[in-house]
Amino acid sequence: MVENYKPKITLFHCINAFDDTAELFLTGKDMCEIQTVKMPCSSMVKDVFLLRAFEAGSDAVVVLVCPEGQCRFLEGNIRAKKRVAWVRNLLDEIGLNGQRLSLSNISSGDKITAGQIIDDVLKTLAEVGPNPAV
Repeated sequence: MVENYKPKITLFHCINAFDDTAELFLTGKDMCEIQTVKMPCSSMVKDVFLLRAFEAGSDAVVVLVCPEGQCRFLEGNIRAKKRVAWVRNLLDEIGLNGQRLSLSNISSGDKITAGQIIDDVLKTLAEVGPNPAV
């Protein structure tokens, strides 16, 4: 691991799956830098946006979606799940390690789960290291 390494995480989230108070909770994590991207629905996350986050220097990208069956737009979280799976395979093919990209279902306002998700991402980054594309 690189000395003084402070991981950069980009967090895409549906406004219904992750509220502003939880966002404030995450900014208190001093072990990493977290940039959040709000979307009206998780189905708005496109493969190009995920890849651009890595290109811009993110070491990991997290997509938070509503629990399955609870999307206000019916299948937005399922569409996001398929896109994330496709991009993970692409990351593996180009040598960036698909583990850098994750998708999690989360109930609105669930700060404990949000913190656990970020902790899991930090553990993964401790194994895979900084983004080699930067």
